[in-house]
Amino acid sequence: MQFLIFVYGTLKEGFPNFHFNPGRRVPGTYRTRHPLPFYVVQLRDEDRAPWLVNKPGQGVQVSGQVFEVDAPTLQSMDVFEEVGLPTGYVRVAVELEAVDEAGAVLHAHVYMKEEHQMVECLAIEGPFAEYTAELAVGYRLEQA
Repeated sequence: MQFLIFVYGTLKEGFPNFHFNPGRRVPGTYRTRHPLPFYVVQLRDEDRAPWLVNKPGQGVQVSGQVFEVDAPTLQSMDVFEEVGLPTGYVRVAVELEAVDEAGAVLHAHVYMKEEHQMVECLAIEGPFAEYTAELAVGYRLEQA
């Protein structure tokens, strides 16, 4: 079974954690159909981390890439994103629209943080519409 995953941060092609994303890229650029808050945050063990917050209707439409992955890859990505752990992401369904193709809509999974997790942030920048190379400068993740 194949799944579509929307990546907006370090898992995008050309960004620091792309090696954790072995999926097949769906051509084009996509954005969330509905606004979502997207920030770059600093945590105790991570600097300049991209966070999409699960508050539909707030923020802006966020751009990213879509990848097709199989079930084992999705499970591996869930582990990397710490799905199910108190400090981890949640994987939720999202509607996307193609930036370059009017009317093209996709349904995909995306990794988001819950609003209550914002209290862990030492610094918050944004909201932003896209995670750029400039925003990724200084990204650091300490893994155990």
